[in-house]
Amino acid sequence: MKISPATLAALALAAGSTNAFAPAAPTRTISSLNAVSKKDTYQITLLPGDGIGPEIMTACKEVLATLQKRCGFELQMTEALIGGAAIDAKNDPFPDESLEQCRNSDSVLLSCIGGYKWDTNPRELRPETGLLKMRKEMGLFANLRPAKVLPQLIDASTLKREIVEGVDVMCVRELTGDVYFGTPKGIDVVDGQRVGYNNMIYREAEIERIARVAGDVASKRGGKLCSVDKANVLDVSQLWRDVVTDIITKDFPDVELSHMYVDNAAMQLIRWPKQFDTIVTGNIFGDILSDEASMLVGSLGMLPSASIGESGPGVFEPCHGSAPDIAGQDKANPLALILSAAMMLRYDLDRAEEANLLEKAVEAVLDQGLRTADIKQEGDGCKLVGCIEMGKAVAEIVEKIDMPVQV
Repeated sequence: MKISPATLAALALAAGSTNAFAPAAPTRTISSLNAVSKKDTYQITLLPGDGIGPEIMTACKEVLATLQKRCGFELQMTEALIGGAAIDAKNDPFPDESLEQCRNSDSVLLSCIGGYKWDTNPRELRPETGLLKMRKEMGLFANLRPAKVLPQLIDASTLKREIVEGVDVMCVRELTGDVYFGTPKGIDVVDGQRVGYNNMIYREAEIERIARVAGDVASKRGGKLCSVDKANVLDVSQLWRDVVTDIITKDFPDVELSHMYVDNAAMQLIRWPKQFDTIVTGNIFGDILSDEASMLVGSLGMLPSASIGESGPGVFEPCHGSAPDIAGQDKANPLALILSAAMMLRYDLDRAEEANLLEKAVEAVLDQGLRTADIKQEGDGCKLVGCIEMGKAVAEIVEKIDMPVQV
């Protein structure tokens, strides 16, 4: 999926939408950015992954089946292996056949990967290695993760209402560089003891392209961009700061750019998160900060994300992990994956109306007072439901709700 101002406008305008998830604005038309033109049939790769992944994927597939039937198009969905499931079946966390299938698809929908079972495996046989390979081989260099507090769930946050009410942060994380990919790396024996090492490396071009994505997003949101680094001690962060400053100053003069050290940013996200509009940062800092920002809304189980590159299909996945401790117990929250499917419909498949319908259905389920365990609060008067019931409830609403008007 190629990034353009149209897509970034769509991603960025969510802050002003009456639909808490959708980038719709009543006074203008937003063009979908898509890897393919709108058509009747699409090829979709599903990656159920590990832990709760298969059960939330089943719930999402039921919702998508209802959506297809109602709206008259077809998603030809084919599953592939990734993560622990791929290790068990193929002794490879992301087999070449899975990569090829993803590359040949119109879009990819991923549940989650990982689990205790594989934690002691050699590095090359861990689920996370498969995820990194997918990002690298598919060129998915930009991860966009929104953290927007919903009125229905404001009391689900562990922070005080006055701190989180109105929070709407977009975290733009670079995905294919940094210490996760830098070489040389390894564990060697030096002077009789083991020494582990990794390299935090960024090339100028890698920083430039993520800075442009972040600048576009910020320019169409609140016009504020905070770049997070550790330039006081890391040379690679000094380069990051210099390049981001250069790109934003030259190409986005209307964006208010600030810089913050990562330790301070972690504190400020808890102290006063409403000071942030758009955050851009590197891979490892973004890994940590985007999870922290996501928890401002009360649960990772509600938040979708998009990983996109300069061409080819995007990968859409929830922000949460595989939660192996509750796998198979019908306790998982499928809503983040359903919302990730809505992002897929909008940004990869040119199906904005159908995306709006899914997002409205999720809001309607919350308005009905249905809650999975992760978003249920004591004394909230809401009904506790499992993964299966939540998925069926969304599907029923998709079938009956009025189609949102596209403006």
